[in-house]
Amino acid sequence: MTQQHVYIQGTILNEETRCSLADLCALCGVSTEIINEMIDEGIITPEGPSIREWCFTAVAIKRVQTTMRLQRDLRINLPGCALALDLLEELEELRHLSRRR
Repeated sequence: MTQQHVYIQGTILNEETRCSLADLCALCGVSTEIINEMIDEGIITPEGPSIREWCFTAVAIKRVQTTMRLQRDLRINLPGCALALDLLEELEELRHLSRRR
């Protein structure tokens, strides 16, 4: 399996990177309410049994930041962002597969 790297504000995060809810909010400049709405919409999924123990991956950080850009720049609502993110990830996967051929 290839290791995935995510670039966040000049920092390279790998798939082992984990952050707390407070760290996610600080990194993305959003409130916990917005994060909870994204969780409810299925945009991100926390790891951990309780809100105090939640951890988020680098991919979750990227998804939150992309969602915020989609909302700000294109005025897309959260359900639309969830669909757009899924389509963008599928497109990225297809491009990766076509490069391997």
